[in-house]
Amino acid sequence: MSFYSDVSSEDMSDELETLGWYHYDLSRHAAEALLLSNGSDGSYLLRNSNEGPGCFALSVRAKDSVKHFHVTRKDKDGYVFGFNKFASLQDFINHFANQPLLGSDAGTLIVLKCPYPWRVEEPSIYESVRVHTAIQTGRTENDLVPNAPSLGTKEGYLVKQGAFVKNWKQRWFTLNRYELKYFKDKMCEEPIRTLDLRACSAVQFDYSQDRVNCFCLVFPERTFYLCAKTGVEADEWIKILRWKLSQIRKGR
Repeated sequence: MSFYSDVSSEDMSDELETLGWYHYDLSRHAAEALLLSNGSDGSYLLRNSNEGPGCFALSVRAKDSVKHFHVTRKDKDGYVFGFNKFASLQDFINHFANQPLLGSDAGTLIVLKCPYPWRVEEPSIYESVRVHTAIQTGRTENDLVPNAPSLGTKEGYLVKQGAFVKNWKQRWFTLNRYELKYFKDKMCEEPIRTLDLRACSAVQFDYSQDRVNCFCLVFPERTFYLCAKTGVEADEWIKILRWKLSQIRKGR
């Protein structure tokens, strides 16, 4: 079924500005981290695609993965998804809200259930502090997680040593849940490799390489050597990776 109407470019632009779940220039990796960490099955959001003006991506959480679908905007035809055309983006969502959406060649079906808002409002339920004292519990600072990211995710460029030819190449890394993925560069959609941190035994600074700001991840079959631009950045990666390992050991 197709939908057509006379929709001007200005009207379409205004519609996007008022759409509460349009996340502008949110990257593919960040969308995946956001939906997997805070969303639920069927959560979705719209973001810009790197394929050019008028191109968007609908990112949808499907259980433990995130699927991405092309959406294009055309002045005369409104929004185009696959073989269907919709007068407005809301028509698009209304049409698919209660129908399965084919998510992969394997036949995965996804139902669009709830949009993930761009701005999450926090209720005003704060109270004034009346008493503030410390209770001796026997815990130490080692029991706490300093500067733990709220979503437990991180991404950025690191320089990685090759497995066979011991040269160093810059790669884009993303950390989400217990998976550390690295890509040829930030724009690539498919990772070169995914490391399961549940198999990692240690993360530590490394001084064996002829480079600064290096750290390593120890796996049964191989030790991965990585270098950050600064010591602060290397320390941030080590802290969050070690926190991930501690959560794994606690069975969380």
